[in-house]
Amino acid sequence: MPSSAAFFAAYDALLARWPAGTEELDVPTPYGTTRVHAHGPAQAPPLLLLHGGGATGAVWFRTARALGGDHRVLAVDVPRDAGRSTTEGRPLRTTADLMDWLDALVDGLRIDRAHLLGHSYGAWIALTYALHSPGRVDRLVLLDPTQCFAGFRPTFLLRSLPVLLRPTGARALSFLDRETAGTDTDPEWKRLFALGAEAFAGRRPVTGRRPDAARLRTPLLVLLAGRSGAHRATHVAARARRAVPHARIETLPGVTHFAMPTALPADAEHRISEFLAVADAPDGAVRTT
Repeated sequence: MPSSAAFFAAYDALLARWPAGTEELDVPTPYGTTRVHAHGPAQAPPLLLLHGGGATGAVWFRTARALGGDHRVLAVDVPRDAGRSTTEGRPLRTTADLMDWLDALVDGLRIDRAHLLGHSYGAWIALTYALHSPGRVDRLVLLDPTQCFAGFRPTFLLRSLPVLLRPTGARALSFLDRETAGTDTDPEWKRLFALGAEAFAGRRPVTGRRPDAARLRTPLLVLLAGRSGAHRATHVAARARRAVPHARIETLPGVTHFAMPTALPADAEHRISEFLAVADAPDGAVRTT
C-alpha cells in the first residue's frame, strides 16, 4: 500500500475512536482548507485543540471524550503538517502568516472567543496566538510546551535528526518507541505518526521565535511531562514561573513528552476541566456567534 494510502487508512481508523456524533469540518481560509474534528454541543464554550508536530488532530480522541460534554471540542489538522488540511492559496511561511491563518480559521468557525489547548509545537502556536489576539482567547492550556519558555535538550535534537533528515516509518517508530517507553501511549497513534513522517516527508511546519510570554495576561495552565526527553521539566517550570507569575504550573510524574495526549492521566484531564470551568461560569462565559 502506498505510504499516503496507509497513512489515511490509519488516520481514519483513529478517527473511528472519537465519540459518536463527531463531525468533520473543512473550513476555507486564504491559505487553504483546514480540517477540523468537532465534538460536543454546538452552543457549548469552544475549545480549540492544536496538536504537536506530526500528531494530527485525530490524536485528541481521549480529550474529546473527557471534555466534549461541557465544550465544543474543535481539533485542528495544522496546515503544512500531516493530516487532511490543504495548503492551496496564499503561501503559509511565516509566524505572521500562521497567526493570520488562525484568525481566519476562528472566523470561519464563527467563534468570538475560545479556550486554546496545545501540545508541544501546538502549544507554541497557542501561546503565540494568545499574545497575537488576546481578545479571542479566554483560557490557555499548554501540554509540555516546546520553544515557549526554554529550548530543547541537545541530546533530544540529536536523536531527532535521523527522523528529520531521512524520514522513514521504521525510523520514526523507533524514535517514538524510545521516547514513550514505560508509558501507555496509544499504539495506533504511534503507527499513524510513523506513517505520517514518511507520507509527509516534504512538509515543514511553520516555526518562529520564542514568544515573549511575559506579556501574557490570559489565564494559563501548564502541564509538564516529568520524564520529557524534549527538555528538563524543572527548567521549563522555573522559566515559566518567572515569565508568567499568575500561571498555574504542574508537573506530571511518569509522563513523557510524546505520551501526551493519548496517555494523559485521568486526574490531569480533570485538572484541565476544572481550570476551564472557571471561565465557563455565567460571569465569565465564553461567547459564540
